[in-house]
Amino acid sequence: MGNTPSDHTSSDNTGTLDEALERLHASGPEHGGWLSNHAPMAVEALVRHGQAPAVHHWLDGYRHKLEDMPETSARVTADNWREALGDHRRVADWTEYFLRETGERPWREVLAEWWPRLLPGIAAGATHPVIRVGHSVRTLLAGEETAPRVAELAHGLGYWAARHQPLPALTPLAPARSAAAALDAVPPVPDQSGGIRDRLAQLSAFPVWPGEVTGDPDQARARLTELVTAATHRYATHGHGEPVMLVHAATAPNAVLRTLPALPRTLWAPSTAAAWAASAAVTAAYGPAEATPYRPAGASAEELFARAAAHGDDHTIKFTDTALDVGDATALAAALRSIELNPPVG
Repeated sequence: MGNTPSDHTSSDNTGTLDEALERLHASGPEHGGWLSNHAPMAVEALVRHGQAPAVHHWLDGYRHKLEDMPETSARVTADNWREALGDHRRVADWTEYFLRETGERPWREVLAEWWPRLLPGIAAGATHPVIRVGHSVRTLLAGEETAPRVAELAHGLGYWAARHQPLPALTPLAPARSAAAALDAVPPVPDQSGGIRDRLAQLSAFPVWPGEVTGDPDQARARLTELVTAATHRYATHGHGEPVMLVHAATAPNAVLRTLPALPRTLWAPSTAAAWAASAAVTAAYGPAEATPYRPAGASAEELFARAAAHGDDHTIKFTDTALDVGDATALAAALRSIELNPPVG
């Protein structure tokens, strides 16, 4: 894939990212009921791609979507966490738990313990919790492990634990030869009139992909990279089906890919399998029946991200960030497609 985790975030000496995260940590992970707070993810992407001067202005425009963090109700502990898992009313309790854990232990240790516990619920919250964790881990791996950046991981993990909900049991379909072929073979859910929870409840079967990779973590990572590329490319031809929601078919597995270097290698294969389930679930829930043509980006990666930042839509910013990770011509065309399809802010 195109970019490495060494770019702008690691050399951000302005303090903008930490300021933005501190500003955001008084807010909850959702607003208006089930809608996710995308600001922590978007500002991380903006800073990473050289748009730090625009961050606070962008946050000012996003402020109306922020709601205060809910009140805590009961302490989550090592003994009672199972009964609290998946209880969205306890998001503040979960956040406090992970703030304590990351304050007392190295963040990698906390992540390695909780990642396999949370992974079965990867599609929960429309995949936003795992995406938020992926942005956080990328920052921690790329630069200084400041208190706001570690706290952001705690907020992401807390959100994931509170919204945790596994997918239904799925029947395996015929194996697919590639990630692109697997996405093409995902059967759509029968009724696409409801919200994502209604749609995910209808899932019944996925193609078998990527097959058996449990004995080779590097192969698992290669397959996951293939999936991110295929899902990003697919947006160029299928993003019109639901331009906002279909970005997650790419950004969710990319969040997992960004997290792999911080995880024990024994977790790479199950992480790839879960990432496939998340990408396939979004594709089944929102993918259109027909592809449409797309045009070349006609711009550099830097120019495209500047356009996404000026466009202002949080999903567009995050998808363009993923497209730049892939970095090839089709991915850049997909980024342009997201800029064209999603309504701009302002």
